[in-house]
Amino acid sequence: MAMLSFEKKYRVRGGTLLGGDLFDFWVGPFYVGFFGVTTIFFTFLGTGLILYGASQGPTWNLWQISIAPPDLKYGLGLAPLLEGGLWQIITVCAIGAFGSWALREVEICRKLGMGYHVPVAFGVAIFAYVTLVVIRPLLLGAWGHGFPYGILSHLDWVSNVGYQFLHFHYNPAHMLAVSLFFATTFALALHGSLILSATNPGNGQVVKAPEHEDTFFRDTIGYSIGTLGIHRLGLFLALSAGFFSAVCIVISGPFWTKGWPEWWGWWLRLPIWS
Repeated sequence: MAMLSFEKKYRVRGGTLLGGDLFDFWVGPFYVGFFGVTTIFFTFLGTGLILYGASQGPTWNLWQISIAPPDLKYGLGLAPLLEGGLWQIITVCAIGAFGSWALREVEICRKLGMGYHVPVAFGVAIFAYVTLVVIRPLLLGAWGHGFPYGILSHLDWVSNVGYQFLHFHYNPAHMLAVSLFFATTFALALHGSLILSATNPGNGQVVKAPEHEDTFFRDTIGYSIGTLGIHRLGLFLALSAGFFSAVCIVISGPFWTKGWPEWWGWWLRLPIWS
């Protein structure tokens, strides 16, 4: 509640990309805006279509409900509603909702007078999703190469694509993405544990300052990235992980059709082994 004391400074007109003053208002702590309205529209429409698709299916089991993409025979054309057309419309709604939310974040950043770090970061997640349902299917020539909207069916799709390339974890971009995901959690775990140890000292000890934190890592690993640097590093690692996760799937099929272990043949053919 204490933060509300300075919110009036930022809840002023302006900074909008579209719509002008039409939707430039707040509902409680939430900014609406033109793109907030489009987010709500696409979200409700997409959710409604998912519920409609579930009503036409064999089950209401949350784990088994699935909205499948069109059959490969439809290529990049429009499919009948119950034969993949729903999937196509829901995909448009999802992209509309995600894109609207990112643009709403841009408007909030403009109002706060801050950088666009948050919408840019969210944009990487949107890029990863669009890669799966738009870019890769376009490159392969059929919407049927997108993943189905369902819990178990989605997991089955991931498993099947992995086995299609024999051992997907031999994909070099996949290796980078997984390594970066682990590096993100490791770096931020180090940061979080350091903050907790500094601000929650033992009985009778004073709370430690950033200088103590820097000294700890300089003594431990010989270098301290600093209080601002660790957050920049965490952002960089996380966005890199998301980016390479998109790269690892978009090169699988459009640019490499064999098993990924075979890709490493270049390593075995290096002259150093002979």
